[in-house]
Amino acid sequence: MPDTATLGLYGLGTMGSALALNILDNGFALHVSNRSSDAVPLFVEEAGADGLADKLTGSDSLDAMVNAMPAPRAIILMVPSGKPVDATIQTLILLLAKGDTIIDAGNSDFRDTIRRTKDIEQQGLTFIGMGVSGGEDGARHGPSIMVGGSPAAWNAVREVIEAIAAKFNGEPCADHLGPDGAGHFVKTVHNGIEYADMQLIAEVYGLMRYGRGQSPGDIGAVFDRWNKGALESYLVEITAKVLQATDSETDQPAVDVILDAAGQKGTGRWTAIEAIRMGQSANVIEAAVAARAWSSEGAARTVGADIYDTPRGELALSDVDLESALLVGRIVSYAQGFRILTAASDEFDWSIDSARAAEVWRAGCIIRSALLDDIASAFRSDLPEGQLIFADHFVVLIRDALPALRRVVSGATAAGHAVPALASALGFLDTLRTARGTTDLIQAQRDFFGRHGFVRLDGRKDQHGPWWD
Repeated sequence: MPDTATLGLYGLGTMGSALALNILDNGFALHVSNRSSDAVPLFVEEAGADGLADKLTGSDSLDAMVNAMPAPRAIILMVPSGKPVDATIQTLILLLAKGDTIIDAGNSDFRDTIRRTKDIEQQGLTFIGMGVSGGEDGARHGPSIMVGGSPAAWNAVREVIEAIAAKFNGEPCADHLGPDGAGHFVKTVHNGIEYADMQLIAEVYGLMRYGRGQSPGDIGAVFDRWNKGALESYLVEITAKVLQATDSETDQPAVDVILDAAGQKGTGRWTAIEAIRMGQSANVIEAAVAARAWSSEGAARTVGADIYDTPRGELALSDVDLESALLVGRIVSYAQGFRILTAASDEFDWSIDSARAAEVWRAGCIIRSALLDDIASAFRSDLPEGQLIFADHFVVLIRDALPALRRVVSGATAAGHAVPALASALGFLDTLRTARGTTDLIQAQRDFFGRHGFVRLDGRKDQHGPWWD
């Protein structure tokens, strides 16, 4: 960042505090403040304990922080998405001067970011929508960072962003991915893939636990072994650790004392919604979002278990088949995420580089995995129809593993085990390997009840069937 610029951060929650310490740890001076002023001296004390207070200035209000910062200023917002971001921006517009920059580093809806970019730039200010992935540890030690905004805005903060980002082979996992909402959209899709990956892992765990009768610890050991192969990734790594952990109060497996209900903050749901809006249904991500919604209906599921009391059957699935099924499901979830990125890039004229997005995800973020290098290489090659699953490398993997996915889904379904994400991955692949499907009948039905017309095989449009003769 240029020596003449001053950096500030507003919002000292878990992520904000971690990111602020990261900035200080990389040698940049920083001003901080928080809506509740009590958090500021606590953070200053924390930074001091880490030997990072010499370049830190704390202020008891946003006004005081801005007034203490020489222009030009760049202020990172780490506040909850939605109305709190809008309210903070409105305050800052009155305080900042032409040439200053506002950086929204929260999980904002990209459509809000597009709107805010236009409004803020009309005031002579610069705005950046910045996706940050990696959780608290990533924010502290190096997250994956996805930047959206003008090239000038990116160049003004590039030095600090690249310094605090995770590194892969020495290269920062941060980049400018397009204008206005592009950065936040890439982060949204990242989270959609994250939902899918977590659901796929959970389904495989469920088959091992309830279909094969294995203990969490034994399953964790299998995931630990898988993490040394093609499934190497952060989520498989932490799954192994979670399943082998013991609850200190009960001496039971830690996973067994946790309520079977998962919440969601919105980004996974946003991915599914935007995919459908753009005609790019991502059914594995949609299945993961649906599974989280169903998980919250514990009372209904208990009633259902009593009414439909057929027990879940035993499974004779091998570790090799389960590993292969999970690998194919993961490939499909990435492929669907990048289909959405491509569609959005075209619709909003963002020119997102899919290969670069994959590289930004190689370290620091939640979905980092061994597959991402191959994904980046695939996007730099000649992809048939632009589809990741048609890349030579992935064709080999999918051909080898698809029979295993089929055995897993069919075995699980026959035995009464719910595998919505794995089944969706299989349905996606089976659909995209079917040259002529059944939509001809749907088009005929639409014409029959609504005279909507259809296209004949010879290319003639707006045709009608004999039912209208």
